[in-house]
Amino acid sequence: MPNAQDLARYRANIQDELDSAFLYRAVADVEKSPPLAEVYRKLAATEEKHAQFWQEQLRAANAPVVNLQPTWRAKTLAYLARRFGAAFVLPTLTGLERGDSKGYASQPESKDTALSADETSHARVLQTIVAQTRGGLEGGALAQLEGRHRATGGNALRAAVLGANDGLVSNLSLIMGVAGAITQGHEIVIAGLAGLLAGACSMAMGEWISVQSSRELYERQIKIERGEIEHAPQEEQVELSLIYQAKGLPQNQADAFAAKIIADQNNALDTLAREELGINPEELGGSALEAAATSFILFALGAIVPLFPFLILTGIPAIVASLVVSTLGLFVIGAGITLMTGRSVWFSGIRMVLIGLGAALVTFTIGKLIGVAIAG
Repeated sequence: MPNAQDLARYRANIQDELDSAFLYRAVADVEKSPPLAEVYRKLAATEEKHAQFWQEQLRAANAPVVNLQPTWRAKTLAYLARRFGAAFVLPTLTGLERGDSKGYASQPESKDTALSADETSHARVLQTIVAQTRGGLEGGALAQLEGRHRATGGNALRAAVLGANDGLVSNLSLIMGVAGAITQGHEIVIAGLAGLLAGACSMAMGEWISVQSSRELYERQIKIERGEIEHAPQEEQVELSLIYQAKGLPQNQADAFAAKIIADQNNALDTLAREELGINPEELGGSALEAAATSFILFALGAIVPLFPFLILTGIPAIVASLVVSTLGLFVIGAGITLMTGRSVWFSGIRMVLIGLGAALVTFTIGKLIGVAIAG
């Protein structure tokens, strides 16, 4: 039986849904494009259905059904939409939909329903609207919608550069901290090896958990989507049509395109996973083991740079050599970042050197003070 906290949560959900519906209808009233205005009205109707779902939860608990009014926040956003146009509040609406999606995925009453997927779909529809230019799609745009090509944004390069940077800076700081306290001895090498292995293992395990959790989440979302296609294909067809209308297709073309896709369940699942959930069913975030191994290797490659001189030298020469090779490594990493940022190689390289050496100086100074304190 729901307790008082559950009932309060139901009422909060109802308020959120009614606020969203109110905002969608306000945006629809000021939208100059009739097809887009109709999309907003359909989204509002879905939000009202969600509110009814939570009203039913109250009824099932024999609790009073509430008749709520839009909050001051919703009224303010509606005013801003009327004053400055629909685009002014769309990012805020997108954020609200994302928040509802995450919240519904964790609530026991809604986690196995379509509510979370609906909110995710709404967020993607809004993102599409924000990204599209006014005037709709013409010419070959319909063919483009059928494509599966996705632009790659250099994420692998970014991960490689930042992974090596993490290893280099963290192990350089650790080694210099120990070297500040103990100039001679095998303790520096032991600390450097421990830092390399601990950091690399931590990065690998964190990456494995991240990718594996994402895969499990994607698999669950696809399972829910498959069930929706089997049991409520018309609703999924409407959602898909809304997405294509948001991209600029006229409603009749969007409806026909969505009907064609839904007719083939396998194709429908693939399309809805990509369009509604933003998931590539063939990849599901990639291999967790490959991601973990890559993170381990990249961190270790960076961490070995400041450690290597201590494997062949000792004392001050080892410290100087470590700083020299680390400076070169930091500059190379900074230069590599310019492949993504387009900034000057010298600017990015020197900036990375200053940051890395600054961190090493801090730990070396602290190590020196600790060494002096221990020595008495």
